Order: sequence, then structure tokens, then C-alpha cells
Amino acid sequence: MNLQNPGASSFREPGEHPQAIAPRSSDHDVAIVGAGPVGLTLALWLHELGRDTVVFDARPRTRLADDARVLALSLGTWRQFERLGLARLLPATPIRTIHVSQHGFGRVRLDAKTLGVPFFGTVVRAADLIAALIEAAQTRGIPLLDGTPVETSEVQGERIALGTPRGVFLARLCARAEGRLSGETPDVVSHDYGQSALIGWVHAEGLAPESAVERFTPQGPAALLPDHGQWTFVHVLPHGEAGQAAALPDAAYLERLERAFGNRWRLGGIHGRAAYPLVLRWRRRPVAERTVWLGNAAQTLHPVAGQGFNLAARDVGTLVELLREADDPGSAWTLERYARRRTPDRRLTIGLTDGFARGFLPREGLIPLARGAALFALDACLPLKARFAQQMMFGWR
Repeated sequence: MNLQNPGASSFREPGEHPQAIAPRSSDHDVAIVGAGPVGLTLALWLHELGRDTVVFDARPRTRLADDARVLALSLGTWRQFERLGLARLLPATPIRTIHVSQHGFGRVRLDAKTLGVPFFGTVVRAADLIAALIEAAQTRGIPLLDGTPVETSEVQGERIALGTPRGVFLARLCARAEGRLSGETPDVVSHDYGQSALIGWVHAEGLAPESAVERFTPQGPAALLPDHGQWTFVHVLPHGEAGQAAALPDAAYLERLERAFGNRWRLGGIHGRAAYPLVLRWRRRPVAERTVWLGNAAQTLHPVAGQGFNLAARDVGTLVELLREADDPGSAWTLERYARRRTPDRRLTIGLTDGFARGFLPREGLIPLARGAALFALDACLPLKARFAQQMMFGWR
């Protein structure tokens, strides 16, 4: 796809494939690297603040929405998209009840009405979210340079210079949201869970609409998320077992998946099955000189509690709040305040997610009974249940 030349009109006829908008100059307040959900959400918020922003992505425009993930957006994240005017445009399924249990003894049920909220969150397909974000960026005239990798970066006084095939762009702040975090990156904590997640869609006969299920089994957690009349499943298994399960015929795999959920529902209509390895990676400091890392570029979490994108959305919200008053968006003072303010929520959310992933691994003796007792205690104590739900919906406050 050809990019527009500098100075070309951004007008397009209805139905015409959108082209990248060339920036008016090469000097900006904020340069965002990565046109995924996190980078584009940040771009829209910065536009609301009147910040001069440009977005880069190495992928061509036709692949930006090529994302098979299904995202569980917490109520706090959903409200961000309501304030941006995007929620009404997104096909979404609300989650009003959540049932958590383990193999054997122990369970907890969360009901949104009982806890005084309209719903706990919504399930949105990443491709739909990205398409809506791209359209909103296009409408607002935010420069989005697809097919333009950022190959080099160098701080030059009060600017950071980003080298691209289109030339050098200067910005006072570079927000890295390209979603890649290598375990070899300095100052990154990394843990391989030895697990893979099988993900796809099924129909679940007998499961109430707008209900989500989390089940901890001796092999790993399994989840069902309501998604437009069907359910997205996440089935975590050790690497070897995951490979074997991925190769099973549909009928044989569905039997195994039903057993993982205690044979409580009849599952069918499976499609879209794929496997992904699971690791934990997070930067101890998500900032450097004139640079901030967001989303999966800052932390990659186990999917057990569905907190990855929600933590990223809170990262974005904090950054936007600080940039609302900052004269220099990339100053050391601004970035240090951001890092300090995000530390409690990042550590708590990463710790909770990692604790769920490791704490429900197979154990012998009294540990499974202790886990079951903890689940029952949570279920029996409404204030504790409300505090837990508050953390999942809004993070540390």
C-alpha cells in the first residue's frame, strides 16, 4: 500500500481504504511506536489534550487489525472507551457473573448486581477494537505512519531522535507500545511457566449468557468468556500436553475440555483453536530518558486473571493525567512521577496474576484443601469479595 506524500489531503470517500496521514512536520510532542490497542488509545487521549502526536508501526495498514485475541475489558477500562466516545461503536458482550472454582473443593461466585456495579467488564475482539481506534484516529487527523519501523533512537538534548525509512523524527517523548518484550532485555524479570494456552471458540449448552467461568485444574487454569452468543475458551496445559491436545480431533478435544470444567456443560461448535506459550516478563523500570514503555512492551502477564490489557489501560490513564499539566512531556521529573505512581498497581497486579498462575499448580497434601478453604472464605465474606472485584475492575487505588 502506498503512503500519502507529505502535504497530501487526508480526505477519503466513504468506503475508500484509509491511507496513512503524513505529519505536518518532523517535530512532535509525543511519538508513539506501535499502532495496537495501547498505542492508539494513548494517541486518542493525547489528541484530547491537544498534544501534537505521531504514531509509527512497522506493519502495513492492512495488517494492523490482524489480531486474533479476545480482550476482557474491566469496567474501568470500558469507562475509558466511553469517555473517548468509542464504547457505543464496539461490539461487546458484558460480563455480569463470574464463577471461580478449582478441581475438587472450593468455589466463589461474583454477581455484579450484588456488588453494586452494572457489570464487571466486557468481552471485545481485539480486531474490532483496533478497527474502531484506527477509524477514530483517522477522523481526528492523527498522523498514523504504517509500514514505518523505528530503527534507531537517540536522545538529543530535550528531544529524542527516531530514525525511520522516512527520515528522522524528533519528539519530546517516545512512548513504546509495540508489544514486544524480550527476556534478553536488560532490567527485565522473566519467568517461563512451562505452559501453553489453547484458545478458540465454543458453544456451551446450559451456561447462562453474560457469565464468565474460571476453573483451576491439576494441569492449569481454564476459562470461558461470553462472546456474542458463544464463548471464548482459554485452556492452559503444560507444553507437551498442549501440543498433544492441539492435535486432537475436535470431538476428542471437546471431551477433554468438558472434563476440565467438571462436565458441567455440553460444549460444541468448536473453531479457531490455536496455542500460545505463556511467560511472565516485566520491566522493573518502565521509563528511561525521554522514553516510556506501555502495555506488553512494559509487562507481559499470564492470562489467568485477564489483567494484561487492563493494566496497560491504567498505565495509559496515569500517563495522560500527568501529561495534562506537564510543560515538557518527556522531562525526567514527569517520567519519574509516572514510574512512582504506577509502581503499586503494577506490582500488585503482576503479583496477583503470578500468584494465581503458580498458586494453583498441582500440589499434594493439605495445600489443595487450603486453597479451597480460601475460595469459600472469599465467597462467604461480601466486603472481601467486593475488595477483590474492585482490584480486578479498577486496579490499586
